[in-house]
Amino acid sequence: MSRLGNLGHRLHRGEVSYDFVGKRKLWYGVSIVITLVAIIGLAVNGLNKGIEFSGGAVFTTPKTSVSTADAQTKTQGVISGHHDVIAQKLGNGGLRIQVSGIDGATAGTVKQDLAKELGVDANAISPQVVGPSWGQEISQKAELGLVIFMVLVVLYLAVAFEWRMAISALVALVHDLTITVGVYAIVGFEVTPGTVIGLLTILGYSLYDTVVVFDGLKETTKSITSQTRFTYSELANRSLNQTLVRSINTTVVALLPVAALLFVGGGLLGAGMLNDIALALFVGLAAGAYSSIFIATPLVASLKERTPEMKALAKRVRAKRAQAEAKGEEPQDAVPDAGDEDEPVEAGATASVGGQRRQPASRSRGRGRPSGKRR
Repeated sequence: MSRLGNLGHRLHRGEVSYDFVGKRKLWYGVSIVITLVAIIGLAVNGLNKGIEFSGGAVFTTPKTSVSTADAQTKTQGVISGHHDVIAQKLGNGGLRIQVSGIDGATAGTVKQDLAKELGVDANAISPQVVGPSWGQEISQKAELGLVIFMVLVVLYLAVAFEWRMAISALVALVHDLTITVGVYAIVGFEVTPGTVIGLLTILGYSLYDTVVVFDGLKETTKSITSQTRFTYSELANRSLNQTLVRSINTTVVALLPVAALLFVGGGLLGAGMLNDIALALFVGLAAGAYSSIFIATPLVASLKERTPEMKALAKRVRAKRAQAEAKGEEPQDAVPDAGDEDEPVEAGATASVGGQRRQPASRSRGRGRPSGKRR
C-alpha cells in the first residue's frame, strides 16, 4: 500500500487526525487576508477586459519573424488616438494582434498599413471586428446563470442537508469566485468569454468536495444527542479527515491536465483562449479544495455549535470527561467507526461503539479442540 493510501486508511480509522475544525479561527483569518488582497487588487487594477467586452478588432497574421514587442510598436504607429494594443505569438509563427476601440472601417485601413509594416501580404491578414454589445450580452447571461446556480445550490443543500450547510457552501463558493477574479486583476490576464466559461465551470468542482464532506458529516452525526462522548465539532473534524485524502487525490488529478493547458498549451504554444480558460480553472480548483477543507466544514461546525442542543451536548461531554479524569480513568478519544462492529476483538480487550461497550471475546473459545501439535 502506498504511503498516501496508508495515510488515508489511518485517517478513516481515526488513528491519525488533523484538527482542522479546532483551528478554524486561524483558517478564517487566512481566508480573510487572501480575500482582502483579491478585493484590493480588483479595486486598484480592475479587470483587463478583452475586445469581446470593450469592442475592437483582432488581426491574425501569417508566419513572420517580427517579435511581439516590435509588432505592438508598429501597430500603435499605424493607428491614430489612444488604443490598447496586445500582440501574441502563435504556435505557427504568426501573430495575434488585438486593438481595442476601433470599428470595421478603421480596421480595414489598419489592416493595409499593418501589412506594410510587418512585410506580409494584406490578404493573408484576417481581421475580426467585435462590438461591445456582444460582450455585454455575454456578461448578462453569465450573471443570470450564476444567480440561478447559487439559488438552486442553496435550495438543494437546504433540503438534502440543512440550511447551515447551504449557507456554508454558499460562502465557500463566493470565496472561490472572489479569489479567482482577484488573481485575474492582480496578474493582468485578459478577461474573455473563455474566462467566463472557466469561472462557471469551477463552481461545480468547488461544490463537489464540499458536498462529499457534508454527506459524511450527515451520516456521522445521526443521533448525536443520544451519546455523551463527542461534540459536534469533533465529529465534523472526523468526517473531514475521512475524506481528506480523497479530496487531495481529486484535486491533484484535476489540476494536472489544467496545469498542462496553462503552462504548456498557453505558455509555450501561445494559445490565448487556453490561457483564459486554464487560469480560471487552475486558481478556482485550488481555491475550491482549500475552501472545502478549511472554510465550509469549520463554518458548519461554528453555526451548529451555537444551537441549544449542541451547547447542551458539549456541556454533557465536558462533564463526563471531567468525571472520568477525576476517577483516574483514561477518556475515550477514539471516534467510533461504522466498520468496527463486525471486526473481531482480541481476548481481554473492549471496544466502544456508539457509547456501548462490547464484551471481550470468550476465553473458552477453542477449548477442547486439537492444537495441531503432534504428540
